[in-house]
Amino acid sequence: MSTVGVLALQGDVREHLAAATRVGATAVGVRRLAELKAVDALIIPGGESTTIDKLLRAFDLFEPLRDRIHAGMPVMGSCAGMIMLATDLVGGISGQQSLGAIPMTVRRNAFGRQVDSAETELVWEPDGSVMHATFIRAPWVESCDPAVEVLATAAGPDGSRHPVAVRHGNAIATSFHPEIAEPGAVHDDRVHRLLLDLVG
Repeated sequence: MSTVGVLALQGDVREHLAAATRVGATAVGVRRLAELKAVDALIIPGGESTTIDKLLRAFDLFEPLRDRIHAGMPVMGSCAGMIMLATDLVGGISGQQSLGAIPMTVRRNAFGRQVDSAETELVWEPDGSVMHATFIRAPWVESCDPAVEVLATAAGPDGSRHPVAVRHGNAIATSFHPEIAEPGAVHDDRVHRLLLDLVG
């Protein structure tokens, strides 16, 4: 059984652990280098990207995580995790670093502030099915390399559609929170399942 880690420094750690477990992985929190070395894949949850960046460096995890990703470890980032996986940022603070896993430019808080959080229906491009998505102070992909596969798009407040789920090699990123489901609804775990497929 594959072991999927969830970066447990900030964000929806418990919800991602539950999702990884539902798709058949052994799910563990990751706060230390030894824990990072022991996992087959990693999820970077939502939260505050500037704080995640600072905590990764404070825990001496930034470079080891970047090295593992670039060596091929499957990784998934949601919301702030998408920002962490980008090569370039729009709206970042001075000195903010990202892991450079996906050749894309991501705009922080593109969909607005906390009060602009919303739920919407997306088309999951790989099979044309509908996906319910929750956006919370969400980023979007401003631009990306042609090699990046766009998995879903959404209309932004600027009137244009922007990628909100992408995949490039061993890395997956979503603007929305795939770990969250409506109260009483069945969890849609296809993003977590896609991560587990990359391990296999």
